[in-house]
Amino acid sequence: MQDIPWAQEFPGSITVCDAAGVILDLNDRAAETFAKDGGRELVGKNLLDCHPEPSRTKLHGLLASGQLNAYTIAKGGQKKLIYQAPWYVDGEYRGLVEFALPLPDQLPHFVRDSA
Repeated sequence: MQDIPWAQEFPGSITVCDAAGVILDLNDRAAETFAKDGGRELVGKNLLDCHPEPSRTKLHGLLASGQLNAYTIAKGGQKKLIYQAPWYVDGEYRGLVEFALPLPDQLPHFVRDSA
């Protein structure tokens, strides 16, 4: 992500892996979040090795299918949106991008359908 300046200091974690689960890149926040696991040294390692069951099986399925997975978590008193989505180059599935976005305690929800 060195060539994507906005991504480095983005306030949420961004982790990119290939279709086999090998970590290709982390932004600053992701490297900080995973510092105790190696931070930037995780680049080149497989995500599957970083996850216990049942997360590993779920992740393996996501990598194989290229499907979207989104959910919220609470950890250390912080709520986050986890958004794992496939990425493509010229229409070819290349892997997953995970965004982990901190959420405020109170999150407004707006319905924008036109009447």
